[in-house]
Amino acid sequence: MNDVDINAALVVGASGGIGSAVVDQLMKIQRYTHVVSVSHKSFVDLGSSEIDEFSNLLALETDYSAESINTLMANLSSFKGCISRVVICNGILHDDQKDIFPEKKLEDISESKMMHVLRVNALLPLLFLKELVALVKGEKRCVISVLSARVGSIEDNRLGGWYSYRASKAALNMLVKTAAVEYERRAKNVRFLLFHPGTVDTNLSKPFQSKSSTKLMQPSEVAMSLIKLMDRSDTGSNIEFIDWEGKKINW
Repeated sequence: MNDVDINAALVVGASGGIGSAVVDQLMKIQRYTHVVSVSHKSFVDLGSSEIDEFSNLLALETDYSAESINTLMANLSSFKGCISRVVICNGILHDDQKDIFPEKKLEDISESKMMHVLRVNALLPLLFLKELVALVKGEKRCVISVLSARVGSIEDNRLGGWYSYRASKAALNMLVKTAAVEYERRAKNVRFLLFHPGTVDTNLSKPFQSKSSTKLMQPSEVAMSLIKLMDRSDTGSNIEFIDWEGKKINW
């Protein structure tokens, strides 16, 4: 690849409601020569993991094991220094198959279920950040956005409950903040956004939509908002924790 001509965007967790909407919006604005989608199942059927000559979408699959992530990111080495946008959308709040649901009281806590939520919400994004540092380092300005949640704010916690989800998002915030400190030394061209999308009409929020007092957002709305916020991300700090309106959230 001619790195002068390449401007790539990477979306991890691309088969989810917000992730797929982000991919769709990135392709529609036609600013990127390549949009790379990463998901547990193929986002689109290209028949292989090769770039379709009629599309700027490269759809890749992973089982989200550390080994799979390492291999996947190594296979993207031709994009080194050419990625200007990364959105990491992985997240879990409930799972009927694993009998995972937000805890209402201490007695609801299950060690195995909590560890699963922590892995998906906090560790998986960190594993990608681990592999990305060498890939995004360069002259091209790069913004990495990771989907967080307002309930991950320790200062904002007034209702209690939701132990696993709150803890996993608080851990995610700390891990990304810590990674940002290291990136500032090793990849000064990178800025981070921890992004709270609000209540979005996706499978993640469906069991709780009727009880929410906030506006129900459509995935396309959130995707457009996130892309605009990434475009304007140029503060004195290399990391922000903000909501879909660009308002700062207390850590």
